[in-house]
Amino acid sequence: MMKRIFDIVFSLSVLVALSPLLILVSLLIKGGDGGTVFYRGARTGRYGRPFRIFKFRTMVPNAEAIGGASTADEDPRITRVGRALRRYKLDELPQFINVLTGEMSVVGPRPEVQYYTDMYTETEKAILTVRPGITDWASIWNSDEGAVLAGAADPEKAYQELIRPTKIRLQLKYVRERSFFTDLKIIFLTVLAILKPESKAVQEIRTQDFHQKEEMV
Repeated sequence: MMKRIFDIVFSLSVLVALSPLLILVSLLIKGGDGGTVFYRGARTGRYGRPFRIFKFRTMVPNAEAIGGASTADEDPRITRVGRALRRYKLDELPQFINVLTGEMSVVGPRPEVQYYTDMYTETEKAILTVRPGITDWASIWNSDEGAVLAGAADPEKAYQELIRPTKIRLQLKYVRERSFFTDLKIIFLTVLAILKPESKAVQEIRTQDFHQKEEMV
């Protein structure tokens, strides 16, 4: 109950405080190519229930029809405005609407498309027992997925080999160890990762070896 109350208060505060920025971004996206402001991609939510995520659209209209779900930084589908939004994670801000509606939480495993959740093992299905979130340990560990996938001949394959295994380990870690204090710590580190990515606290998470052990120092 405390987590849900925090989600509502925190999300409302962010949306109200950043409303001028949200309006400006909306106008820039609309003025760029006349397309929709929001991207409403299908994601798998808590207990496997599907929902539509809110994100500022950073790619050309109908991008999903002409490419895969994994996106490298040089993907030609990304718009000029979209590149700036992705760099500073501004495209994620509308997800606070999903938090208000109860489909997401501020902190929790990042929601995946059904294609990837269908691959979950019985152990990995524990990820679906909590609300997906805007940020989590994996978001801090790999805050620039596009850069990791840049130059890959097959971004989908690169995602599954370079990102997905550790991402799942960190999501399971969150499910096992979640607490209100952990959520506050993740929020703080997420902001730090955006504003000061070279900080020691952020680098410790990003350089940690999670392939042989799951405990974070």
